Formats: sequence, structure tokens, C-alpha cells
Amino acid sequence: MQPRSLTPELSVAPQIGIADVATLAAQGFRSIICNRPDGEAVDQPAHEEIARAAQAVGLSLHYLPIESGRVDDATARQFGALMDELPKPAFAYCRTGMRSATLWALSQADRRPLPEILERARQAQYDLSAVVRRIANGGRAPLDRIDFHHQVVIVGGGAAGIAAASSLLRRDPKLDVAIVDPAEVHYYQPGWTLVGAGVFDAKFTARTMASLIPRGAHWIKAAVAAFEPQANAVILDGCRVISYEQLIVCPGLKLDWTGIDGLAETLGRNGVTSNYRYDLAPYTWELVQRLRSGRALFTQPPMPIKCAGAPQKAMYLSCDHWQRQGRLAQIETRFCNAGAVLFGVADYVPALMEYVKKYGIDLDFGQTLVAVDGPGRRASFARTRTDGSREIIEQDFDMLHVVPPQTAPDFIRVSPLADASGWIDVDPGTLQHRQYVNVHGLGDAANTSNAKTAAAARKQAPVVAHNVIVALRGHGKIARYDGYGSCPLTVERGKIVLAEFTYGGKLAPSFPTWLLDGRKPTRAAWWLKERILPPLYWQGMLKGREWMAQPEFSA
Repeated sequence: MQPRSLTPELSVAPQIGIADVATLAAQGFRSIICNRPDGEAVDQPAHEEIARAAQAVGLSLHYLPIESGRVDDATARQFGALMDELPKPAFAYCRTGMRSATLWALSQADRRPLPEILERARQAQYDLSAVVRRIANGGRAPLDRIDFHHQVVIVGGGAAGIAAASSLLRRDPKLDVAIVDPAEVHYYQPGWTLVGAGVFDAKFTARTMASLIPRGAHWIKAAVAAFEPQANAVILDGCRVISYEQLIVCPGLKLDWTGIDGLAETLGRNGVTSNYRYDLAPYTWELVQRLRSGRALFTQPPMPIKCAGAPQKAMYLSCDHWQRQGRLAQIETRFCNAGAVLFGVADYVPALMEYVKKYGIDLDFGQTLVAVDGPGRRASFARTRTDGSREIIEQDFDMLHVVPPQTAPDFIRVSPLADASGWIDVDPGTLQHRQYVNVHGLGDAANTSNAKTAAAARKQAPVVAHNVIVALRGHGKIARYDGYGSCPLTVERGKIVLAEFTYGGKLAPSFPTWLLDGRKPTRAAWWLKERILPPLYWQGMLKGREWMAQPEFSA
């Protein structure tokens, strides 16, 4: 018998024996709940037997039997009330633990977010997908109704979602398309690197979501609670249900600021900043201007992350400013990278290394930021030794630019759409879901191996739009995505190494080398980044204009 923790106050497990009760007491449990009716199996001890054993070691047992498959609303409320009263931590059991886990989940529906409930259950090895709608409906069985229906539902109003909607409506203006996203503001996130270098004003990167929803699309301003792909339905917070014929899922990434101890408490002060957040990128520029001497640390977490080059872009632009101000010699710059290489595509590394040498940057590979002491100006990094053991390295800092660990959003990771690692499970070429044929995924939350950049979404959106149209019409060639991604590496103010590549790190330059050689730092690439790409984003990509992004088709 191995208790499976749902919370610090409650663990569940399959049927226990009399001898297990003393073990539970030794493990610190103070109460037991039996959710299995007596007599379900011939080898099952009656609850009175378990109660006597519990009393002998100072525990109390509470009998709340549930027939298999019949967890009703009233009993779920009763379980919640019982948990409020019992000495804790408590332990609950039934035949497999599923009924106990389900009772807990329904009792918590008004107390915890749905993704948290599903994730805690998943970690305890219980799949609660069958009761998602009940949990989303506050623990009560919802009415069997559909609140909205649209031909195409798009979850996510970021770069990928808006671009996909616009591409769909340019192909067929009569399509019934809905975008689900609760956000009021849409951000041009590639611009935050330049905000952190004093080139762009932060306001330049933000527009209202209402101004960007393409004409003809419906905007459902709500958060997604869960997916029911077998029923062709999406459940929103509040248990409203949207049905669809085709579903496109592109919610972006979750930036896990709490994944590093102490980070959330010190962001935006004590010299700790990040260009990965709209409100912090201006603070980066403030710190860069203010720093006269000392140590500046720039970190990169384990992959995958949004724009893998962004952690070092901030570093190069900072060093360039310090050099121009004559301060570089007084500032020790270190790049603490959880990975083993400077950049994943080897062709661009020589040019980057020239700047590493030019700025005197120390490279610390294999180091993952795990804790930040803001007031103490100290960062802790984990590193794995050659013998497999783990050590912690502490470094003082005067400025710390942090890139947080990143995952798919919680409501994706616990959904039927996710692969074993929590990402939307799609075919890397067609971007169609591997299990549900009328579901498509693109953008940062998909499990494709391309770089997670806006440039990738710009190429993916027309592929998904075309394939959705083919699916609705029932005929046509299938479009394929080749893994294209682009990363304009800002190595100094006025010059960029323009990395462009497809699956497998194959170079995919958009321009002839005589015009723009992406393997070398050029002013042309900077001009592209600063002057061309922002309007291309707002007026091209988000409007469904597929300049240099037309999909390729299967033979």
C-alpha cells in the first residue's frame, strides 16, 4: 500500500488491509475515510475491521460508501464537509482510489482552479477526464446543453490564433470562426528585446485585442477550462460549452515564474529583471543604464522555451551599451545556460562566439537557475557533476536577467490533447492532432521540434488554415509545415545575426547571401528587425496576408 498524495491534507490509495493501518499511523496520518461499500469483493475487509485497527493506534475511521460509478453531487459535498472537520492529514480509500479521488475533486471544484485539480489527480495517477464537466460546473452535474456552436473554434488569441483566423477568413469569408481568449491586450512579444535595450517604447508592442480580431470572427472573451474532443466540445470557465466542427488550439506558453525559488518575490526590483514580460523589459533598460561596475548574470533555462535566442540577445545588447559608455571593462558578464551549447544551430555559433570574445563574456554551460535571493543579490544554480551527482553553485550579482522555465498551459497539460510531456500532440508536418482528426495545433504549445518563435507561427498559420478548409470541404491537397523558424540575434545595436532554419537545423535563408548573409552580423538584418518586421506582424501576419509564407503541399 502506497498513499498517493492529492494535497498535504489528503492522500488516497486502493483498498488497504488491517496491517496497513499501523503503517498509516506511523506515516503521520490522523484520519481514515472508507469510500468502498462493504462486500464488494470476497477478500475485502469490512470497514468495521479497519475501524478497530484504526482505534487501536489512535486513528478514527469515517465510513462514506460510494457504489462504483455513482459518485453523486450530494456525497461529494458531504466528503468536502468531512474533510473540513477531520484531523489532518487524512487518508481515503476505495477499491482503486478513483472514487476517493473523484469525491475530492468534486468537493474542491469551487475552491481550486480546474487545471490544478486535474494536475494533482494526474500526479497521483488518477485520470479524471470523465468528470471534467462536473468539476468545471462547480462540482455539479451540468445540464446536457451546448451554449455556442461554431464551424471553427480557435483557442488562443495570440500571434498564432489571430493569424490562423485571418488566414481562414481570407480563404472563405463566409466561415463561422470563433476565437476564445480572455485577454484584453495583445502583445508583439518579439519587440521586448528592443524595449530592454532602449530602442522601442513598451507601448509600441501592445494593442487592444478588440482591434485585432479579424472582421467576421466572433470573439468569446473567456478562459478555457477543459476539452472534450470526443464530443467536439470546449468547456469554458463557468461550464459554458462550445461545440465545433474543427478545433484549432494555440494558447501559447506558460512562463513559470514560481518555478525558481524566490524569483516571483523579487522581479522588478533588487536588480532582477526579464525581457520575457511586458512590464519588466523597461526595467531591463533602466538597469543597463544604471550599472557602472559589478557582475551581470544572464540565464537560460532548459529547453523548450519561447525564442531560444532571446536570453543572449539581452546580454549582447547590454554589453554593447556598456562598451559604448566605456564601462564594459568594469562589468563581469556571465551567461549561465542550462544547455550545453551557445545556440542550437551550429552554423550561427562562430559569429556569436566572436561577440562573446569581444565583450569578454564568461560562458557557464550546464547551469540551471534554481533560486534567487533578491535582497541578498545572490543566485543559486544547479549543475550535474560528471559522476551524476548534483551541486549548487552560488553567484553574487548586481544585475540578473532571468528567463523562467516554460511549459504548456495547465489546461493543455491535463487535457486529452496533450502528449506524455504535456504539449499538444500534432503531426509535425500537417499540424493535425495525432488522435483527433478535427483538431489542429500550432504555435508555442505544439509538440513540434521547431524553434518557438512568431516567425514559426507565421509559417504555420497558413498550413493550418488550408488544412482546416480541406477538412471542412472533404477534398483537396494537404499543406505541410517544414519546421521553419527564425531568430534575429541582436549582437549589437545596429547589427543582427539572422538565424533561419527548418527541422533538423537545416538553413533556410529568406534572402540571397549577396543581399543578406544570415550567418554574419549585418545592418540589413537590423533594419529588417527594427523597421520591417513590426509592420509585417501587425499589417501582414495578423491580417492573413501570407507574404513569403504561402504553404507548401504534399505531392
